[in-house]
Amino acid sequence: MLSNPSSLSSLDVPSFDVSVVVPIYNEVESVGHLVEAIATIMEGTEFSYNIILVDDGSTDGTRDRLRELVGEYKQLKVIFLRRNYGQTAAMAAGFQEADGGIIVTLDGDLQNDPKDIPYLVSTLDEGYDLVSGWRKNRQDAALTRLLPSKIANWLIGRVTGVDLHDYGCSLKAYRREIVADMNLYGELHRFLPALAFIEGARIAEVPVSHHSRQFGTSKYGLGRTFRVLMDLLTVFFLKKFLTRPMHVFGGLGILSIVSGVILGIYLTGLKLLAGANIGDRPLLMLAVFLLIAGVQLFSFGLLGELLMRTYHESQHRPIYRIREILAQSSANRSDDGSTVSTN
Repeated sequence: MLSNPSSLSSLDVPSFDVSVVVPIYNEVESVGHLVEAIATIMEGTEFSYNIILVDDGSTDGTRDRLRELVGEYKQLKVIFLRRNYGQTAAMAAGFQEADGGIIVTLDGDLQNDPKDIPYLVSTLDEGYDLVSGWRKNRQDAALTRLLPSKIANWLIGRVTGVDLHDYGCSLKAYRREIVADMNLYGELHRFLPALAFIEGARIAEVPVSHHSRQFGTSKYGLGRTFRVLMDLLTVFFLKKFLTRPMHVFGGLGILSIVSGVILGIYLTGLKLLAGANIGDRPLLMLAVFLLIAGVQLFSFGLLGELLMRTYHESQHRPIYRIREILAQSSANRSDDGSTVSTN
């Protein structure tokens, strides 16, 4: 888990132009071909680079193969997690160790094509903070993978407001400062564009190649659907109410309290003015329920507000992000810390 994003190594002065981060889990047959392909592509570019592979508790001999590869490639760094934590945790560990000005992620099963890495990096130079791959001609089973993916992409786009064709594509390129602003947990790796959008990132999506799996078996299944839906609700809340939880809980609480009070006044009027028996009326139970629920919701909002204040203040985390500062008599500062002089 990326618990302290600001501790990304060498955040102010990247050691490389590009860091390629790849989570690995039981890919003993693929990992050698993958590292060779990434190294071959990157050596043909003008970028300095390193490759960071995060082994997420593999049990099939992948760890031994990774130890061999470290001796073969000087640009390679391998992180061994103590057990299988999941893809989100593996990506967070890779981000933590990445020391490139641009961070590129892809899957370790050879379905993403490393040849697309320079394309994504060059697209970033067009003024974007995050470039997401789109597996336009995806080579997966239609019923078990493509259809659920299309439904998920549509739903995520509607909820988050970030309309991408392919949220599940791991092939993405990020500016370093964008990754530093994000905390990862649960299944949030698939929502990185939405989290980056919350931080004010400019996002692009480009078509990329996709290949059928050559080795091993897929690690994805329908069992992840429930976890993804729960994290989708988390992202929705973060997008709408990250710095103002009282606006949702407090508003619902006040509405519930007011409704309960109105029903109480109505029932009291019936009792005092008409002498009606209100003890067995369902409206009395509803009025009591609304009052209690309203107080609880308002309290949740207050607690949420206090937690958000603690969250931001304890991490010295601002509630805004500055992209650039302009001043006539001084140098301009952009969001990556560089300066641009003005005349």
